[in-house]
Amino acid sequence: MTGAARPRVTLKLATSLDGRIALGNGNSKWITGPQSRAEVHRMRAAHAAILTGIGTVLADDPRLTARPEGGCERQPDVIVMDSRARTPGGAAVFGASDRLVTLIPHRDLARAMSGYDTVMIEAGARIAASAISAGLVDRIEWFRAPVILGGDGIPVIAALGLEALDAAPIFTRTGVRERGADLQESYERIR
Repeated sequence: MTGAARPRVTLKLATSLDGRIALGNGNSKWITGPQSRAEVHRMRAAHAAILTGIGTVLADDPRLTARPEGGCERQPDVIVMDSRARTPGGAAVFGASDRLVTLIPHRDLARAMSGYDTVMIEAGARIAASAISAGLVDRIEWFRAPVILGGDGIPVIAALGLEALDAAPIFTRTGVRERGADLQESYERIR
């Protein structure tokens, strides 16, 4: 962890081709394939902390550990945005003994990430939208699976409340890689 500077924030997204993170009933395991998931483990290992929301913890019970080939020196800390203290004591995020898990009872994402130099957001549509709206996202790593879930699926980004196109956040694509049947697209924020 470092001092007062804002961390470099990566938003990790894993979706269908039509930008859905789950079926309408919440089923989301697994949209992307094993090569994409392996890359996500490598990415986690490169970040000081992973930020997620209580919705993700309750729906998926993820471990959010880094398990790349060759191992990992230290697991990233986990920040859970949980304003109503609903995280179960037996949640999988508590399973790794060599990391700190912090439950955050407020909604200030910038404050929640303070003290870290790099943070990866792995969360649902509302936290993704909040981080983008607040200008906190520096990079997007978007994994797209070759499947269509349709309009009744859960969208990757919640409403941003935009009223003009020129107010939309803009990212530039910096790379596209095949991960098995999936595509990984990398973007850097322009504005």
